[in-house]
Amino acid sequence: MTIHSTTVTGFPFYDRLDAGSGMSAELRQFLDAGPPPVVFTLGSSAVFHAGDFYRESLRAARIAGLRAVLLIGSDARNKLKEPPGDSVFVTDYAPYSELLPHGAATVHQGGIGTTAQALRAGRPMIVVPYSHDQPDNARCVARLGVATVVKRSQYRAERVARELVGLLGAPHVDAARRVAAEMSQEDGVQTACKNLSYTAQNSV
Repeated sequence: MTIHSTTVTGFPFYDRLDAGSGMSAELRQFLDAGPPPVVFTLGSSAVFHAGDFYRESLRAARIAGLRAVLLIGSDARNKLKEPPGDSVFVTDYAPYSELLPHGAATVHQGGIGTTAQALRAGRPMIVVPYSHDQPDNARCVARLGVATVVKRSQYRAERVARELVGLLGAPHVDAARRVAAEMSQEDGVQTACKNLSYTAQNSV
């Protein structure tokens, strides 16, 4: 006889390219030098189809008067064609678990890994879905009260700046903190391993 059961484990977080990799000293200095920035990122796949995302993001941060971190990945097409200025830090990669808790908000594509890290960071977000599961993920976090959603076709600096100003108000910030507090009680990998071990011991 085999015992079948289902356990909701929590998310298996992962955000390191290599063992020991982390935020650069330059990024840490930037974070320490002023108010929390908005983090703009397109995760691990949409970043190769960014289009005008980073250009519009840079303009949005300037319009809103906010500091920003742009994670542009390794695609040369994402390099900015103008100097970002002292209020913006541009880099290809930084681990979300270290960076996002230092931000004021996160603007991202809605991939499941990026979304989970943004939720765990306890910061509100704007989701710009590109494809796959991203539209559904966007709807879910919007229902939680931690996010607003901007269609990719409508991602323009003026719109994003307005959304950011509204996003940093108390309702979204408070909701993001509540969700992060709940997620802090989870350990997806450990729970999955314990459940797998229990299932194996009780199967014949």
